[in-house]
Amino acid sequence: MIMEIKRIDRQGRVVIPKEWRDKWGDEIILIELDDRIEILPRKKPNLSRFFDMVEVEIKGEDLEKELLEDLI
Repeated sequence: MIMEIKRIDRQGRVVIPKEWRDKWGDEIILIELDDRIEILPRKKPNLSRFFDMVEVEIKGEDLEKELLEDLI
């Protein structure tokens, strides 16, 4: 575990070390608890894991033609 002590400037800012920003990203979640404030990285969901979950039934050999006919 790495710990650093930082000061909050007059505008309420805290500087997160560059190495940490590179590792965890540039968006955070701030959580106020009874006895402390927690800063957690906000990870964007990996939506590509859902791409293979959709099944498509192909009716004929000319899929493009069928799709265009369905739109008309």
